[in-house]
Amino acid sequence: MTHPEIEKRKTFAIISHPDAGKTTLTEKFLLFGGAINTAGTIKRNKASQSNTSDFMEIEKQRGISVATSVMGFEYSDKRINILDTPGHKDFAEDTYRTLSAVDSVILVVDSVKGVEEQTEKLMGVCRMRNTPVIIFVNKMDREGKETFDLLDELEDKLKISICPLSWPIGQGHTFKGVYSIFNKQLNLFRPDKSKVTEPVIKVNDLDDEELTKHLNDRELSKLKDELELVEGIYGSVDKEMYLEGLSAPVFFGSAINNFGIRELLDTFINIAPSPHSREAIERDVLATEKGFSGFVFKIHANLDPNHRDRIAFLRICSGKFERNKFYYHTRLGKKLKFSNPMDFMANEKSLVEEAWPGDVVGLYDSGNFKIGDTLTEGEQLQFKGIPSFSPEIFKEVENRDPLKSKQLEKGLEQLTQEGVAQLFIQQPGNRKIVGTVGELQYEVIAFRLQHEYGAKCAFRHLNYKRSSWLTSKDKRNLNDIIQKRYHHIASDKDGNPVFLAENDWMLNLAKKDFPEVEFHTTSEFKS
Repeated sequence: MTHPEIEKRKTFAIISHPDAGKTTLTEKFLLFGGAINTAGTIKRNKASQSNTSDFMEIEKQRGISVATSVMGFEYSDKRINILDTPGHKDFAEDTYRTLSAVDSVILVVDSVKGVEEQTEKLMGVCRMRNTPVIIFVNKMDREGKETFDLLDELEDKLKISICPLSWPIGQGHTFKGVYSIFNKQLNLFRPDKSKVTEPVIKVNDLDDEELTKHLNDRELSKLKDELELVEGIYGSVDKEMYLEGLSAPVFFGSAINNFGIRELLDTFINIAPSPHSREAIERDVLATEKGFSGFVFKIHANLDPNHRDRIAFLRICSGKFERNKFYYHTRLGKKLKFSNPMDFMANEKSLVEEAWPGDVVGLYDSGNFKIGDTLTEGEQLQFKGIPSFSPEIFKEVENRDPLKSKQLEKGLEQLTQEGVAQLFIQQPGNRKIVGTVGELQYEVIAFRLQHEYGAKCAFRHLNYKRSSWLTSKDKRNLNDIIQKRYHHIASDKDGNPVFLAENDWMLNLAKKDFPEVEFHTTSEFKS
């Protein structure tokens, strides 16, 4: 039987292309949940006006989310855990890892721009794990794509069947509000960036006289015609299809104006899944099991600029986590206890005595954790689905201040353990190579090295474009490629050999020359 504390948990990520309104939506959820009093105005010109979830200095300066924030609040007797993810494509890997720690997703789509490249990629990750998805079409108060065209685009590009649960009345300057198909009510649009109330008119059906007081004949007639079409094309919501990740309910609104948010939140807590099972290499782990288990999906150094702290974010998968209890670190084979585990409300932290499946706790870490590490009560488990991906850009680190070599080494090690980028060491000369999926990460690394560690560095571009982890059943084959192609070989953070290639032709040539060696594009080759 499911424990009531597990049933209460709804742990999800909000994902989108940059600028679709994801961080705004996160902020408004916190406002509706009473976790904050006023929503931060999303004007990015001053650090003081930046969002609750954007707490790293560079995020405040650049106005983009580059690290995943964790926020928890209570709403309608549920414990909501939001993982806000970086929208920027250069930080996709952080987002992929975050998606391994949630039970469902809300995908934000800009009604003006429609489905963008990053949206498609993120949806692909959700499909890999059959993660349930709800779609929120944002910015309905702006002139955008025609609603039916937008729905066709969602189905076509995201490769998922959809089911509208609300319907917009007008768009842009004619936007009057939305009609809730799910709740049979009319929500009238009044632009307001700070309040959380919106006029709601309950109706029995579309022939209710109450509607004629708020909509003119033409608007009402159009609404009836469109809803008839919606019913014919999309049918009604199938909760099982949604939970299996095959169908996505769709809502419309304007996050910046707090419009359509409450309805989205109320439906979400009604249909979104609570924690269930997680796949480990050894077996499937059920949330309802008595024994505790959890995994680290993120590490963040220096959340508090005044203290050089390092926090590992642990997603609880089963059992109950308790403060000051010893837990088994399966990779290191040793027991650890945590006297100050943290709960999060954006960058506000509070001490946790106990936590349940679906919760994310922050563990102060002195260097014991790497991303993907598993904690249990003694069982040897390793949770799956938290790989490192093959980077696309490679640059050598050049130390600009030789007196700060130690600080540079420590900073690089900690930042790459966080998953900001991947660090490779190449011999001879102990060359440090940083691999990323985007240029912006180098800016973030240089900024954080200088401001958090007092180290200055530059990056020299290398011609590598591909990296592959190498394994072989026979160690002699591995030694053979390492010796004969030493100028293409580096080691990753765990000492595993990695082949760096300038292009696909070079990579394919190496595969042909060393047929007994396997080349892997993610670090999850061990499983």
